Amino acid sequence: MSHQSTSVPPQRRTFLMVLPLIAFIGLAVLFWFRLGSGDISRIPSALIGRPAPQTVLPPLEGLQDNGTPVPGLDPAAFKGQVSLVNVWASWCVPCHDEAPLLTELAKDKRFQLVGINYKDAADNARRFLGRYGNPFGRVGVDANGRASIEWGVYGVPETFVVGREGTIVYKLVGPITPDNLQKVLLPQMEKALKAGS
Repeated sequence: MSHQSTSVPPQRRTFLMVLPLIAFIGLAVLFWFRLGSGDISRIPSALIGRPAPQTVLPPLEGLQDNGTPVPGLDPAAFKGQVSLVNVWASWCVPCHDEAPLLTELAKDKRFQLVGINYKDAADNARRFLGRYGNPFGRVGVDANGRASIEWGVYGVPETFVVGREGTIVYKLVGPITPDNLQKVLLPQMEKALKAGS
């Protein structure tokens, strides 16, 4: 009586072993193209159109403007004026790149600049602002990162435009660059200024 083997032919066995690898590579390529082709700064925020978080943050200890302590973050300060809220840290490399642009923006007195200092050492944060100049009228310290979570922050830097009613109207993920400043951020700020007038 002949005993017939039920084994799989070698070519088919090799194919079955390689199939999961091919599927994995295919998925990896798909994810890479989906992530790589998208502009991360266009990630939508669930907070657009909603009131800015009502989190009070303490001031950056020792930070002064002409001998006067710079106040922390008080959500009541958003009412009545357009605000640019920038989440930053001294250890954040892109924050160093965008700092001169924020200093330039601060010259426009039609809106206020508010900083949220994210998980930073006070000495390092003061040194950072001393190096580039402090563009912020208010700097709130988010030592544990909870306030930034309430703002829906993915990572630093991120920038929000808050309208006169205290509502978040725009979110920029990533650093401010000369390009996105001119093409996106300034137009969004102008729009917020017109909406509240």
